[in-house]
Amino acid sequence: MKISVVIPCINAGAVIDQQLEALTKQTVAPYEVIVADNGSTDNSLAVVEQYRDRLPRLTVIDAARVKGASHARNAGARAASGVYLAFCDADDVVDQGWLEALGQAFTRSDFLACRADNEMLNSGAVNTPESEGLQNFRTPFYPFAGGCALAIRKDIHDAVGGFDETIPHLEDADYCIRVQMAGHTLVFVPDAVVHYRHGTGTEQSFIESQRSTFHKAHNWGYGLATLYLRYREKGMQLHGIAPRLVLIPLWMLRFIGSGFRSSHSLWRLGWHMGVVNRLLKAS
Repeated sequence: MKISVVIPCINAGAVIDQQLEALTKQTVAPYEVIVADNGSTDNSLAVVEQYRDRLPRLTVIDAARVKGASHARNAGARAASGVYLAFCDADDVVDQGWLEALGQAFTRSDFLACRADNEMLNSGAVNTPESEGLQNFRTPFYPFAGGCALAIRKDIHDAVGGFDETIPHLEDADYCIRVQMAGHTLVFVPDAVVHYRHGTGTEQSFIESQRSTFHKAHNWGYGLATLYLRYREKGMQLHGIAPRLVLIPLWMLRFIGSGFRSSHSLWRLGWHMGVVNRLLKAS
């Protein structure tokens, strides 16, 4: 089965070798591997070059015209010659049976989500909803999965216009919504495992780590509100600004009360602030 593996990459020189190494050990070899470089300034491309002999159909393309994983994924998809696309990220590691499981699932379905494992690459981490099934919005709408764990028939990807490059956050959820609205069910494939990496692969100080958590949460909330504004007429729901103006100071107090150490409280704080900022911007 001709599955093109598409890897968006920007400054992943410290970790991309682990992903490429994993692809050399697949129980079913990839039809081709396309690394879509989004403007790396480190040694990422030099590391990729070391795998040309072990991944014979390895291609590197310039995807630096627009910053962002969506543009890189779309550029990689355009360069792909396979019938199917499997997206994975440069800083993650796919399990040995990943491609084989996707190939088997493609005989029954055209739009697939992998199982995301958070434990192997992240010390002390616990697994998330996508470890057991598809992710869902708090108020039920179309389910979704992370862009680093999606696979799709190429002509369907092309028909929906690929990932929306104008959405900087939760573009993968938007992609899943649009594909499902086009009539293609998103199917969870538990045997197609992606080991997800939370950080950058480099050590962070306590302050850097907390700042990163807040920004990720804020971006997630901002993206969620963006999707709500786009799909509310299609039935998507979201709690508005008023209840969040109550929750924001409560989560702030919890975070302060934890000695500024509760990542959960910080995440909730950033998430609610992101939603409020986006809704205020639209009002």
